[in-house]
Amino acid sequence: MDTDHGDGAWNMDQTEDLSPRLRFFRRKTDRPRRRFRRGAYLLPSLLTIGNMFCGYACIVYAMRNEFETAAPFIGIAFILDGLDGRIARLTGAESDFGLQFDSLADIISFGVAPAVLSFAWGLQPLGRLGWAAGFMFVACAAMRLARFNVQSASGGDKRYYVGMPSPAAAAVPAATVYLYPYALIDYRVQLPALLMVLVPAVLMVSTIKYRSFKDLDLKSGRSFRVLVLIAAAIAAIWSHPRVVLIVAAYSYLLSGLVGFALGRLRRGRTSDVTPPAPPGA
Repeated sequence: MDTDHGDGAWNMDQTEDLSPRLRFFRRKTDRPRRRFRRGAYLLPSLLTIGNMFCGYACIVYAMRNEFETAAPFIGIAFILDGLDGRIARLTGAESDFGLQFDSLADIISFGVAPAVLSFAWGLQPLGRLGWAAGFMFVACAAMRLARFNVQSASGGDKRYYVGMPSPAAAAVPAATVYLYPYALIDYRVQLPALLMVLVPAVLMVSTIKYRSFKDLDLKSGRSFRVLVLIAAAIAAIWSHPRVVLIVAAYSYLLSGLVGFALGRLRRGRTSDVTPPAPPGA
């Protein structure tokens, strides 16, 4: 994570030893480079560790059937996961180690933790069907993260994710459990709980596009409206957290499906329109 800028960099002591003539003919690229403090490289990794801890804490509390305490840890991990990458880019501390470390932490927080939470909350009475659905979620989250790393290395459209992001997929069972933090006993509600796990799992490995919101520019003229919307979202979550989080989680899940359906409909209408025959044909 830490980058050693000692080799090839000019120190102030070396600069003082240069003669005035050498200073004059020195290239601009040879000037002393600005060093970042070691804490700038350490901060993103600390946030990633916090993300990993939240996933672990969610698993521990879920095993103790304390679902109301366990579910919010996935939401906290969601926030930390969004911060570590942005801070790494702002401080110039991006590295291959940070990318891989973040993915391993996401496997715990957005793969294993929501699967264990869902299993302890409502899938456990279903036996093998329940733990098979939980494993399906973990496997799809792992494949989604691996595909994301490959696509990030090769570039692509930064405005959209290919497949539902694993943090957003984990938010679906987390928000559901947080809304109703009581273990499911009736099998009539346990079977629909399977869809709560399997639908986000399938969407993670699909090719449906989801908006990434990485193109939001706070330096543009629309920054004021963006900040107002963020402030309104924070106020809404603070006043009615259970309702707002469940609506946000399922709305984002449906947004990809709606966009996919509208895209197919538009392509169908375009293909139905026959081009006019050329004159003289």
